[in-house]
Amino acid sequence: MTTDAFLADCRARLAFDLLSNTWNAVVLWALRDGPRRPVELRERIGGISSKVLTETLRRLQFNGLVARRATHAAAPPRVEYELTDLGRTLLAPIDAIGAWAFEHGDEVMAAQEAESAPATRSAVRRVSRP
Repeated sequence: MTTDAFLADCRARLAFDLLSNTWNAVVLWALRDGPRRPVELRERIGGISSKVLTETLRRLQFNGLVARRATHAAAPPRVEYELTDLGRTLLAPIDAIGAWAFEHGDEVMAAQEAESAPATRSAVRRVSRP
Protein backbone atom coordinates (compact mmCIF):
# COMPACT_ATOMS: atom_id res chain seq x y z
CA MET A 1 0.00 0.00 0.00
CA THR A 2 1.24 3.45 -0.86
CA THR A 3 0.55 6.74 0.87
CA ASP A 4 0.98 8.85 -2.26
CA ALA A 5 -2.51 10.36 -2.74
CA PHE A 6 -1.89 10.86 -6.45
CA LEU A 7 -1.48 7.17 -7.23
CA ALA A 8 -4.52 5.15 -8.27
CA ASP A 9 -4.13 2.49 -5.56
CA CYS A 10 -3.67 4.88 -2.64
CA ARG A 11 -6.11 4.48 0.28
CA ALA A 12 -6.20 8.24 0.85
CA ARG A 13 -7.48 8.69 -2.69
CA LEU A 14 -10.28 6.25 -1.88
CA ALA A 15 -11.28 8.36 1.12
CA PHE A 16 -11.12 11.58 -0.90
CA ASP A 17 -13.34 9.99 -3.52
CA LEU A 18 -15.90 8.96 -0.89
CA LEU A 19 -16.03 12.45 0.60
CA SER A 20 -15.88 14.36 -2.69
CA ASN A 21 -19.44 13.41 -3.57
CA THR A 22 -21.58 16.04 -1.86
CA TRP A 23 -24.45 13.69 -1.10
CA ASN A 24 -22.28 10.97 0.49
CA ALA A 25 -21.27 13.15 3.42
CA VAL A 26 -24.74 14.70 3.73
CA VAL A 27 -26.49 11.31 3.90
CA LEU A 28 -23.93 9.93 6.35
CA TRP A 29 -24.42 12.98 8.56
CA ALA A 30 -28.22 12.63 8.33
CA LEU A 31 -27.91 9.05 9.61
CA ARG A 32 -25.72 9.95 12.60
CA ASP A 33 -28.60 9.81 15.11
CA GLY A 34 -29.86 6.39 14.06
CA PRO A 35 -31.70 4.46 11.38
CA ARG A 36 -33.94 6.33 8.95
CA ARG A 37 -36.36 5.37 6.21
CA PRO A 38 -35.70 6.94 2.80
CA VAL A 39 -38.69 9.29 3.09
CA GLU A 40 -37.37 10.51 6.45
CA LEU A 41 -33.95 11.11 4.93
CA ARG A 42 -35.43 13.14 2.06
CA GLU A 43 -37.38 15.29 4.51
CA ARG A 44 -34.36 15.77 6.72
CA ILE A 45 -31.89 16.55 3.93
CA GLY A 46 -33.93 18.73 1.58
CA GLY A 47 -32.91 19.36 -2.01
CA ILE A 48 -32.18 15.72 -2.81
CA SER A 49 -34.33 13.82 -5.28
CA SER A 50 -35.53 10.28 -4.65
CA LYS A 51 -33.33 9.04 -7.48
CA VAL A 52 -30.18 10.71 -6.15
CA LEU A 53 -30.92 9.54 -2.61
CA THR A 54 -31.34 5.96 -3.82
CA GLU A 55 -28.09 6.13 -5.81
CA THR A 56 -26.27 7.59 -2.81
CA LEU A 57 -27.59 4.98 -0.39
CA ARG A 58 -26.59 2.19 -2.79
CA ARG A 59 -23.11 3.68 -3.19
CA LEU A 60 -22.69 3.98 0.59
CA GLN A 61 -23.97 0.43 1.08
CA PHE A 62 -21.58 -0.87 -1.61
CA ASN A 63 -18.70 0.78 0.26
CA GLY A 64 -19.74 -0.72 3.60
CA LEU A 65 -20.69 2.60 5.18
CA VAL A 66 -24.46 2.07 5.38
CA ALA A 67 -26.57 -1.01 6.05
CA ARG A 68 -30.02 -1.58 4.55
CA ARG A 69 -32.56 -3.42 6.66
CA ALA A 70 -36.12 -4.51 5.87
CA THR A 71 -38.31 -3.46 8.79
CA HIS A 72 -41.59 -5.11 7.79
CA ALA A 73 -42.36 -8.15 5.70
CA ALA A 74 -44.97 -6.24 3.74
CA ALA A 75 -45.36 -5.65 0.05
CA PRO A 76 -43.65 -3.45 -0.84
CA PRO A 77 -41.13 -4.01 1.95
CA ARG A 78 -40.34 -1.09 4.22
CA VAL A 79 -36.65 -0.49 4.58
CA GLU A 80 -34.44 1.70 6.66
CA TYR A 81 -30.79 2.58 6.49
CA GLU A 82 -28.27 2.98 9.26
CA LEU A 83 -24.59 3.66 9.60
CA THR A 84 -22.28 0.73 9.96
CA ASP A 85 -19.40 0.88 12.40
CA LEU A 86 -17.21 1.80 9.44
CA GLY A 87 -19.63 4.56 8.41
CA ARG A 88 -19.53 6.00 11.93
CA THR A 89 -15.76 6.43 11.61
CA LEU A 90 -16.37 9.09 8.94
CA LEU A 91 -18.51 11.29 11.20
CA ALA A 92 -15.51 12.96 12.85
CA PRO A 93 -13.85 13.91 9.53
CA ILE A 94 -17.20 15.16 8.17
CA ASP A 95 -17.70 17.21 11.33
CA ALA A 96 -14.18 18.65 10.96
CA ILE A 97 -14.82 19.65 7.34
CA GLY A 98 -18.14 21.20 8.37
CA ALA A 99 -16.43 23.18 11.13
CA TRP A 100 -13.80 24.37 8.63
CA ALA A 101 -16.56 25.44 6.22
CA PHE A 102 -18.39 27.31 8.99
CA GLU A 103 -15.20 29.13 9.97
CA HIS A 104 -13.88 29.87 6.47
CA GLY A 105 -16.95 29.76 4.23
CA ASP A 106 -17.24 33.55 4.00
CA GLU A 107 -13.61 33.80 2.92
CA VAL A 108 -14.11 31.19 0.20
CA MET A 109 -17.24 32.92 -1.07
CA ALA A 110 -15.44 36.29 -1.09
CA ALA A 111 -12.60 34.77 -3.12
CA GLN A 112 -15.10 33.29 -5.58
CA GLU A 113 -16.80 36.65 -5.98
CA ALA A 114 -13.48 38.42 -6.44
CA GLU A 115 -12.42 35.92 -9.12
CA SER A 116 -15.72 36.08 -10.99
CA ALA A 117 -16.00 39.90 -10.84
CA PRO A 118 -13.28 40.64 -13.44
CA ALA A 119 -14.81 38.13 -15.85
CA THR A 120 -18.24 39.67 -15.39
CA ARG A 121 -16.86 43.19 -15.95
CA SER A 122 -15.01 42.18 -19.13
CA ALA A 123 -18.12 40.40 -20.45
CA VAL A 124 -20.18 43.53 -19.83
CA ARG A 125 -17.55 45.64 -21.63
CA ARG A 126 -17.59 43.29 -24.65
CA VAL A 127 -21.38 43.43 -24.88
CA SER A 128 -21.61 47.19 -24.45
CA ARG A 129 -19.00 48.08 -27.10
CA PRO A 130 -20.35 49.20 -30.50
